[in-house]
Amino acid sequence: MFKLVSRISAIRASPAHNLYFFQIHPFSSSLQSKHKSSNQDSFTVSYLINSLGFSPEKALSASKHVKFETTDRPDSVVAFFKNHGLTPTQISAVIKKFPSLLVCDAKKTLLPKLQFLNSKGVSSADVAVTCPRFLKCSLKNVIIPSFDFFSNLLQSEEKAVATIKRYSGIFWVDHQAQVTPHIQVLREANVPEANIMYLLMKQPRTFMVKIGRFREVVEEVEKMGFNPLRTNFVLAVHTVRSLSKSTWDKKAEAYKKWGLNDDEFLAAFRKQPGCMRVSENKIDKVMDFLVNKTGWGSSFFVRRPEVVSLSLEKRVVPRNAVYQVLWSNGLIRSKDIRLETLLLLSEKQFLKKVLSYQEEAAPKLLKLYKENLDLAK
Repeated sequence: MFKLVSRISAIRASPAHNLYFFQIHPFSSSLQSKHKSSNQDSFTVSYLINSLGFSPEKALSASKHVKFETTDRPDSVVAFFKNHGLTPTQISAVIKKFPSLLVCDAKKTLLPKLQFLNSKGVSSADVAVTCPRFLKCSLKNVIIPSFDFFSNLLQSEEKAVATIKRYSGIFWVDHQAQVTPHIQVLREANVPEANIMYLLMKQPRTFMVKIGRFREVVEEVEKMGFNPLRTNFVLAVHTVRSLSKSTWDKKAEAYKKWGLNDDEFLAAFRKQPGCMRVSENKIDKVMDFLVNKTGWGSSFFVRRPEVVSLSLEKRVVPRNAVYQVLWSNGLIRSKDIRLETLLLLSEKQFLKKVLSYQEEAAPKLLKLYKENLDLAK
């Protein structure tokens, strides 16, 4: 390993990045084999560093899974991805995920699959970037049957395409073992078919867990008091399934330390399951702003838990500044406009409702709003 790292340093120091100076000397068949292997490793590592922007560490790691002595096959694969619209950054990311793609036959292995998916409206980047392993699957035995399975299940090729774009990895799993049993668990919980398909299409990774764990998640969501007939039930399933118990506990405590009791926290989660998918740092920042900077208190979060998912710097702070000016100058009354209303408006709706509506104050309000937005840059 030390020798290989030393060679990498020498390679990177060389303007030509040429490894052909590593000659094989005919000492013995054993030494020849070792030299050949060393040359091959060095050549692969050099290519990954110089052509794909890998770090030396990533290149060394990838070289354990793919080796080549000439650039012909790797160059053809890189050129193939470029011709199919992938950026250099995307190509590098794809190869990092699945290095063996570099030595496949682009025309025989990659082209037929991308042609099939392109014909269905799936871009090459959608598949290659999200799940490059998918490109090594059999078109006849995996990809086409999988597409047919999801098209029939979702009753739409367009929805099957949307699922692929979300996470193409679900297309090469054993559907009868990985997807069908999970759907049955949701059906047994009285979740409407439309909501099950919504979850499958929007969050297909939710189904990528062992059936025992999935059943536990559904039962846990039921105990939390979610109504299985509502969309929030499946959104909660997605959230709980994506978090380990320790992560869940840490985030729950991050909320409770701001004065929320168990019932208030659970009420907020039932309203907006997404409030548990933000980081602990984001929770602290938003709650600190609500409690210490505005005086709205933690009750504001309980009323509108989606506030924690909004950008603090680009939405919450600037719009609160405008609200405070409107309120302090008597331009609005709380029954007319509430802060939570302003926070949830689109940018266009916000400017029209608040700034354009207050004709005399509009220029000053607009300036204040832009100044706060600039602070976020």
